[in-house]
Amino acid sequence: MNPGLVAAQEEPAPNTFAPPANGYAPVFPLAQEPIRGNLTLSAKLSEDAEAVVPSGLVWRVFAPEPDESGKLPLLASAEGGTSTFDLEPGVYLVHAAYGRAGATKRIRVGYDSKEEQFVLDAGGLKLDAVLSGGGRISPDLLRFSIYDGSGESGGDRSLIIPNVEPNKIVRLKAGTYHIVSTYGNVNAVVRSDIRVEANELTEASVEHRAAQLTMKLVREPGGEAIADTAWSVLNESGEMVRETVGAFGSMVLAEGQYTVIAKNRDRLYQKDLTVIPGSNQDVELLPQDLLNPNNEDEDDVDYDYID
Repeated sequence: MNPGLVAAQEEPAPNTFAPPANGYAPVFPLAQEPIRGNLTLSAKLSEDAEAVVPSGLVWRVFAPEPDESGKLPLLASAEGGTSTFDLEPGVYLVHAAYGRAGATKRIRVGYDSKEEQFVLDAGGLKLDAVLSGGGRISPDLLRFSIYDGSGESGGDRSLIIPNVEPNKIVRLKAGTYHIVSTYGNVNAVVRSDIRVEANELTEASVEHRAAQLTMKLVREPGGEAIADTAWSVLNESGEMVRETVGAFGSMVLAEGQYTVIAKNRDRLYQKDLTVIPGSNQDVELLPQDLLNPNNEDEDDVDYDYID
């Protein structure tokens, strides 16, 4: 027998692929990405608003059931205006936040693209304040706090946003809010209730009847302030309003009658004054304002001056 003919008739190796008898290669399934649906979200400030909110939104997509910790798992989020999410078919809880306003929907996502629009029922609020007569207040000395307006007058109210800067736009749910305006950090406070309308910017300005005072203890009119002076300010009823230490006692006070007491080297000086709204004052306490002057020899008083 021809050796070459025998080699040609040997069986194929076990690992060698042999095509089937019909001549077609077998079909193997290809790995596929899970089918997902597109969910496009937008929001309007009110039902009758013509335009959607272009920016400032925060979208959050949650699973509909809480996890072991009792919280809803956050699955996706986005910031801006209209946003689109690729989600597997199922049910989701979607929350739209616009500042302090927001809305939540339960949405079912399928294999097809879907659009959902939220109505936020929200508006904007911009706050400012002036002095009596229209004088301007330094923004550094002015702050606002926004409270829930549904509480009873004089009762406790829920604080919504503290320390709001003047002329800053705050996004809020439509409704009535209790506003507290503070000029300085003593007793110049104005309260008011303001209504925020949906799809509108509400601008409100309050009037402060107060003034800035700068107090100093001097040996003669126009003299230099004496260092290490302790200041106490009492109102007309004798209640303590403010205490501070330094060469200058600077503060904002609401209009009214006050008594200023300065203490330096165990000596007390006292002066009564009137705060006139919008009229800032420099107040000097002099040797003649010394309490119990008959017990003091002013020539022996050792004054320390700041440079």
